[in-house]
Amino acid sequence: MVDLRLEVVVIPVSDVDRAKRFYATLEWRLDADFAFDNGFRVVQFTPPGSGCSIQFGTKITSAAPGSAQGLYLVVSDIEAARDELVAHGVEVSEVFHPSSPGAQFQPDGTGGRVTGPAPDRASYRSFATFSDPDGNGWLLQEINTRLPGRGLSLDVATLTELLREAEKRHGGYEPTAPKHHWSDWYAAYMLARERGRAPEDAAKDAGLHVEGTRR
Repeated sequence: MVDLRLEVVVIPVSDVDRAKRFYATLEWRLDADFAFDNGFRVVQFTPPGSGCSIQFGTKITSAAPGSAQGLYLVVSDIEAARDELVAHGVEVSEVFHPSSPGAQFQPDGTGGRVTGPAPDRASYRSFATFSDPDGNGWLLQEINTRLPGRGLSLDVATLTELLREAEKRHGGYEPTAPKHHWSDWYAAYMLARERGRAPEDAAKDAGLHVEGTRR
């Protein structure tokens, strides 16, 4: 299957320079600001650690400014992420967890939100919200343990854990496997896991890769 990597989301703004100042204040990486004689302009920012960027500008979308809502920013520590945004002068909701399904998508103050992170601090259940100057809505979500089969966001801690997982799975495969270099199996296994394959399926993929390359 051909990889389809979501890399850019377009958000509608009414004042490009004001939006640029706002996202620069967050210390997101400015990737581009291109303006052309016909009035077309595109500005691109990337949040820290994100594989996906945002774009806004002029003549780039017909959507109403502020109509982009529920834009997820996944974080490992919801309170630290909120504190960092506040330190940059952003108005952010209190950390909350939903008392009813979908409450995280409703406007603050309409009910269904319980102040504070989820009691068990379970992944996917703690949120905070903020908006840019046009009202485009961002949603912080705390995730530390992903559901089975979800893709991995590789940082040092996650990569270390994944290497240990690969070592354990390879230990069960190697005794009866054809002669191969461990790196061939590790690479295939880690790529499969990054693409969202469950550990047992990733191990099968890695084994098939090794057997296929040794024929």
